Amino acid sequence: MTAASEQPAVDLREPAGWRRTKNQIATVAMWVALVAALVPLGFVLVTVIQKGAGAISWQFLTSSTIPPNILPLGVGGMGPAVIGTLIITGFAALIAIPLGVLGAIYINEYGGRGLLGRVIAFMSDVMTGVPSIVMGLFIYTLWVLHFGYSGMAGSFALACLMLPIVIRSSYEMLRLVPNSLREGSYALGATKARVTLTVVLPAALGGIVSGSLLAVARAAGETAPLIFTILIVESTNTNLFSGPNTALSTQIFANAQSPYVGAQARAWGAALTLIAITFILMIAARLVTARFTRYER
Repeated sequence: MTAASEQPAVDLREPAGWRRTKNQIATVAMWVALVAALVPLGFVLVTVIQKGAGAISWQFLTSSTIPPNILPLGVGGMGPAVIGTLIITGFAALIAIPLGVLGAIYINEYGGRGLLGRVIAFMSDVMTGVPSIVMGLFIYTLWVLHFGYSGMAGSFALACLMLPIVIRSSYEMLRLVPNSLREGSYALGATKARVTLTVVLPAALGGIVSGSLLAVARAAGETAPLIFTILIVESTNTNLFSGPNTALSTQIFANAQSPYVGAQARAWGAALTLIAITFILMIAARLVTARFTRYER
């Protein structure tokens, strides 16, 4: 036997007691972080519900908006703002989601290593950090100064905010698709376009839909871009392509700074309505993700 073989083995593992201590410290830190995130969120939700629940009714969601200076004892309605929010955000989704998914497909499946693919990925990352008011000023300079205020201008601004979120979330979902699925399809003679359309996209569809809904929920609550693009009016305007429009976020901004009590109550009601819409979209995103996850299994 050699001298090296006679040396006792060295145990490099940490003591069991220290591992348990670190696990307990990490667990406590995790719960502290969770409470620190939930406490302010809870205060916001409780405050909005307390002050806005009294204003919510079917009449509030459907009736016309009354100017604050002639507002009666009630709070009036938010029908035009609800319609405007759905129209503007819906058209923004029609613009941003297809472009975002196509951009993610190009980056991941076609030109990820090329110059154009790297530029698209870099610009989407940069756009993620651009403040929303900058997007509003951009559309104001590019569109509003030439064609006037309209719901379409607001949709363009919201689409600019949604686009990088859709690109990034779709790209991450496409990356999770196993290469074995692609290789098996190529072995059967399928073209790249057919593989992408019939194999890759269905496999990543749950995450793509979830990320798109989260992008819509984020855009629905934006205020600054809409102030620069649609103005704030009280009447309903279903024409997306002409004339000023209104939305829940801009009505909250206008009524919250009003000295009239009825207008302030209406702002709290609009805030609760907007939170409810966002909450519904979040739940829909979770349900879609859970459904496709079960289907894949």
